[in-house]
Amino acid sequence: MRKYLLSVYQPDGDPPPPEVLDPVMRRLAAWNEELRAAGAWVFTAGLCPPSTATVLRPKGGEVLVTDGPYVEGKEHLGGFTVIQAPDLDAALEWGRKLAEAIGLLPIEVRPLRDDNGR
Repeated sequence: MRKYLLSVYQPDGDPPPPEVLDPVMRRLAAWNEELRAAGAWVFTAGLCPPSTATVLRPKGGEVLVTDGPYVEGKEHLGGFTVIQAPDLDAALEWGRKLAEAIGLLPIEVRPLRDDNGR
């Protein structure tokens, strides 16, 4: 089976209030349970805010260290799940279910390279 990265992009700023976030978290927990029961779950992680990022950039034989995200924007990668699926169509179906569970946030589905670089 091939592995796929399902990335969740969220707007910068504070999280929504509990009355908005709590139902989303319940739907997300149900999606995670379905994913695990199907044997498609590999790994899931949420990320700390972009303000906690540190960027390391090689330049002139040295490595420059800067605080903050690599790219400034109004959205950032908030978390991700790595799944295994037989093909892109199956991975997109899991991505669709995740998008429905979370609500308005975009989900990017991308295959991971295999050992042969494909």
